[in-house]
Amino acid sequence: MKLIIAIIRDIDDDKVTQALTSAAFRVTCIASTGGFLRHGNNTLLIGLDDEKVEQAIQILYNNCSPSPSPEIRRAIVFVLNVNQHIRF
Repeated sequence: MKLIIAIIRDIDDDKVTQALTSAAFRVTCIASTGGFLRHGNNTLLIGLDDEKVEQAIQILYNNCSPSPSPEIRRAIVFVLNVNQHIRF
């Protein structure tokens, strides 16, 4: 099991979360700001099976709008191993 932490620009939030949920991914969105993108951001938490990581990253890549300048990134994505997952 993996956990994707994706920091995206807030303007991309609706499009990205719609695409992920349409592909049956569960997504938690947290409003955030910080040093990575230096603008209004949203942090997405996506728990998924190992074999679905590439699909989720491709959805993120395809649905983040182009960057207006080279200094502004479209997204920052972390993929973490999950030792235990409990849902109740």
